[in-house]
Amino acid sequence: MKRFTIGRRAIVTAGLAALLSACSIIPKGAERPAPVEPVATPAPSETALPTDETRHRVALLVPMSGENGRVGQAIANATTMAILDTSADNLRITTYDTATGPEEAARQAIAEGNKLILGPLMGTNIPSVLAEARPANIPVISFSNDSSAAGPDVFVMGHIPEQSIMRTVQYARSRGAQNFAVIAPDGAYGIRAEEAMRQAVRAYGGNVVWTERYDRGNTSIVSAAQRLKTHGGYDAVLIADGPRLSAQAAGVLKPGGSGAIQLLGTELWSGESSVTRASALDGALFSAVPDNRYRQFVNSYEARFGTQPYRIATLGYDAVLLTLRVARDWRVGRDFPLDELRSEDGFLGLDGAFRFQRNGAVERAFEVRQVRDDEVIVVDAAPSSF
Repeated sequence: MKRFTIGRRAIVTAGLAALLSACSIIPKGAERPAPVEPVATPAPSETALPTDETRHRVALLVPMSGENGRVGQAIANATTMAILDTSADNLRITTYDTATGPEEAARQAIAEGNKLILGPLMGTNIPSVLAEARPANIPVISFSNDSSAAGPDVFVMGHIPEQSIMRTVQYARSRGAQNFAVIAPDGAYGIRAEEAMRQAVRAYGGNVVWTERYDRGNTSIVSAAQRLKTHGGYDAVLIADGPRLSAQAAGVLKPGGSGAIQLLGTELWSGESSVTRASALDGALFSAVPDNRYRQFVNSYEARFGTQPYRIATLGYDAVLLTLRVARDWRVGRDFPLDELRSEDGFLGLDGAFRFQRNGAVERAFEVRQVRDDEVIVVDAAPSSF
């Protein structure tokens, strides 16, 4: 694997000139800004990275090419923002393209002296990365939201859907909900959503009285809602899908928004303005990480890179903040102090407070939101610390 400053197989050192000259992230629906002439930079050496005596070497493993290349580039851009915003001079972050092979990317990152791996993006790439990292005693902080991939040296920091559902059920229980039903799609997400509901009921009380499953499509969720409506015996219903399909199911359960049933959504509703356009979703509850810092991040990102970031890019920013926090007690050249990641007090990032559980999966502070009168409001704020 070659290392370039810019290119489809890019491995980019997280410095201002390198990343600002390779920053074209165009999410769907965003306008492409006027092109900016890149600043010429010297051709990088094909040999090892420069010797670092005062900086920690950290590898960023994300896709920089292929179908997820733009997402990976957005994460890389966010790590650069974090370095610039904090004026950090004790980290060298080098990006390795997992699209050309996650195992090879990890192998080169370790050969070049990196003591910590941020990434990969996809949970399916974790075993390949870990095959190289674990023998070298290099911990992995992944951007995946698959908590099952976490382990003693693998920390998963993505937004875990189950935690959003549990937070919503906790709030609904505090408001009197007792008997819950679930409408969930076939497949992994639906299974996780239903199990999260059952875990929440075990933790906070209540009953799961009915579950309906469906194939994702324009009418299947409507049929599932119609079947559920014939049963009754519930006062709250979790609809585990995005706003478009959720609105179709809600139209059956609460036509026009009328009725006593409390509808519950998932983190898939976060940032989707369409939830306010369906009258049947009026009054529905869902939970997500706080957005107040995210708005400022978006403005800063657009000013620097000329386009909008992907929502997941905040994980790259927060991963750098996390590394800098731990680096206070990390001597250059030594192994990363793994136990520092398990602080019970946790950390504060763009996405609010978070900490890693003993199994390596992240625990995040979620706020509860409600769709009300054509807007989404926060009805129960996220705690600022643990």
